[in-house]
Amino acid sequence: MLNKIGLPKNLLWGYIGLTIFMIGDGVEQAWISPYLVSRGMSVEDASLLLTVYGITVAIAAWFSGVLVQTLGPRKTMSFGLIAFILGSLGFIGLGIYKLNFATMLPFYAIRGLGYPLFAYSFLTWINYSSPLKIRGTAVGWFWFMFSLGLSVIGPYYSSVAIPAIGHINVLWTGLIFVVIGSLVGILVNKDKVPESEIHKFELNELMKGITILKRKQISLGLIVKTVNGLAQYGLAVFMPIYLAQFGYSTTEWLHMWSTVFTVAIFANLFFGFLGDRIGWRNTIQWVGGVAYAVVLVLVYFTPQMVGHNYLIMTFVLSLCGVTMAGYVPLSALFPLLAPDNKGAAMSILNLGAGLGTFIAPAIAGLFFKPLGAEGVLFIYAGFYIISAILTPLLKTPDELGENGNKGDHSNKSVVNL
Repeated sequence: MLNKIGLPKNLLWGYIGLTIFMIGDGVEQAWISPYLVSRGMSVEDASLLLTVYGITVAIAAWFSGVLVQTLGPRKTMSFGLIAFILGSLGFIGLGIYKLNFATMLPFYAIRGLGYPLFAYSFLTWINYSSPLKIRGTAVGWFWFMFSLGLSVIGPYYSSVAIPAIGHINVLWTGLIFVVIGSLVGILVNKDKVPESEIHKFELNELMKGITILKRKQISLGLIVKTVNGLAQYGLAVFMPIYLAQFGYSTTEWLHMWSTVFTVAIFANLFFGFLGDRIGWRNTIQWVGGVAYAVVLVLVYFTPQMVGHNYLIMTFVLSLCGVTMAGYVPLSALFPLLAPDNKGAAMSILNLGAGLGTFIAPAIAGLFFKPLGAEGVLFIYAGFYIISAILTPLLKTPDELGENGNKGDHSNKSVVNL
């Protein structure tokens, strides 16, 4: 039954553990910065705290796949748990009570290593252990469970728990969620990665997280993945300012933005399923690339045409949640671009996700003042068109006629890439 809906039965407990882990990681995402500022921390220090956290998240995401390839997923996920525990003990237990910034900064950075090592290692595990014919749907389930915990249940739990037990105690309960999720995902999940997929742990293997960029397909894929997150991480920077010109309140914006991600988690499943039927590259190119570009143009013109209309604007912004899910099959396609080094390939995929979090706000910061929302949205749209142009070039070694590569991509009758 589970395989019929694209959820690999052998990895079920891994998915459940992932969701519980991400609930714990997501408890503070929506409020930590304003909470710290309200207690007396400067805006600059709060921003620096989150910036350093973001850097460590990107680093851990980058190397997670390579570590899985050399250590196996269980050990790498365990390192993520250890990092989260140590970071939380220092950040919450030693730093936040007295707002000791010198203590909070390094420990929050260590905490940032936790979820990428856990979650993205499991994503690599999915690519090792799920049947190829349902792999697009399998990674769609990954993003569904990931977002369900991080962006839906975690913030909702915080909204209910904070009035009852307070902000700091909510952070402590987040640690409990993470430990439980880790135990379920690492120990209760009994699936085993084939021994042939695990390489000897040595410096040369770890460096493949960098040297694999010499492969044209991987470097092009990095560009596509980076573009994937531009609107997701960029719109929040300037859209509230743009929409305020038409009478939209901050509360309305927050509700609309929340709806975007609620729509996205279900769209992740749909386009993972659709990608397995119509082709992964077709889905990425036309839904993630072309359709997303069109939607961003609509996002600009809709308030120009309808003014303050909450329902219509919510519908149009929700299309961002639909089209961002068009990139879901990229997580299944990427390891097939380097079947001899799937873990290293997944490291580059995760690096692209990290780069998007930096580049998107940078574009908004550079161009919003001189060009306005129109200019930034059209720049984003242009990048999505570039992504659509590059996607058909993401060919597997077999498709390119290269020999000597092994992997489960060779049976093209199984799946339409």
